[in-house]
Amino acid sequence: MKRLSRLSEQVESWDKLQQRVADAIELAEMGDESLRAELESETAAIEQETDRREFIAMLSGEYDLGDAIFAIHAGAGGTDSQDWAEMLQRMYLRWMEKHGYETEIIDFTPGEEAGIKSVTITVSGKYAYGYLKAENGVHRLVRLSPFDANNRRHTSFALVEVLPQVDDDTNIELDPKDLKMDVFKSAGAGGQNVQKNATAVRITHLPTGIVATCQNERSQIQNRELAMKVLKARLMEIKTREKAEKLADLRGEYTKAEWGNQIRSYVLHPYQMV
Repeated sequence: MKRLSRLSEQVESWDKLQQRVADAIELAEMGDESLRAELESETAAIEQETDRREFIAMLSGEYDLGDAIFAIHAGAGGTDSQDWAEMLQRMYLRWMEKHGYETEIIDFTPGEEAGIKSVTITVSGKYAYGYLKAENGVHRLVRLSPFDANNRRHTSFALVEVLPQVDDDTNIELDPKDLKMDVFKSAGAGGQNVQKNATAVRITHLPTGIVATCQNERSQIQNRELAMKVLKARLMEIKTREKAEKLADLRGEYTKAEWGNQIRSYVLHPYQMV
């Protein structure tokens, strides 16, 4: 129903745009010179909206309309990579806020000296997954390291993982015997909201070894529900890929956050390039 509602909104928006075009044509045919500025402004607005709508039309994947689960994992590079992962977190959170998406950090592991080891964020809003799915992969940073006493150039890596949020009625069925659940005390993002009780939840899917963790909610029940949602999303991603390849092949092509696997490089030294 959620997908049907959003598709209906998309059709309605095209109908409204078509009406704006018809109104603009009618204005132009009037030949009133005093309406020139208004007509030019409306024409530019229609062109901009058309470009935006054409781009959205390309987001036609099964889950493109829906919400996303967005995770960042520090890779090869030690403290520099953990700092790079935190830089990416700030960058993406600002982009999400600017574009009106609702976000919630559901899992967070701080770095040893600086930055973060990993963070998992739920992103809610129209086309969240469609817009963000292209960011999936390894991101590389080349810079003069602020953590190197000799000010040498370092290369850092971080893995960005983007998954669609699955509905409760998804056809992913989990056998309780295949799940291992651990509970522990939550430290919270950056050390805030330290819990006295063991409310954080880690769920492991034993057949695949896939792990999902949630620790930022106040109750163990809420954390378990969110962790289960993340686990189902990761399992659904595997199931989707299995349509084209066997599970063994998928595991063999696991993308490591290291040299040679990056989808984007941010070079700050000796030259600047993204």
